[in-house]
Amino acid sequence: MLLRQIERFLRDTDMPWTKFGRLAASDPRFVADLRNGRIPREHVAQRVERFMNAYRNAPKEDRHAG
Repeated sequence: MLLRQIERFLRDTDMPWTKFGRLAASDPRFVADLRNGRIPREHVAQRVERFMNAYRNAPKEDRHAG
């Protein structure tokens, strides 16, 4: 389930959920909406998964700042 993957990612990276939403889905309320039952379209879910994989695999100095 995508929300579980995101929650684990947020814990592992200590990233705020609003920052994650901005970076992964261009929507700072994305995680809150998922928590409230939103079901993302397939292309959005794939983009979010790609973001998490790329972020995990990037050297720390190359990760998004701000």
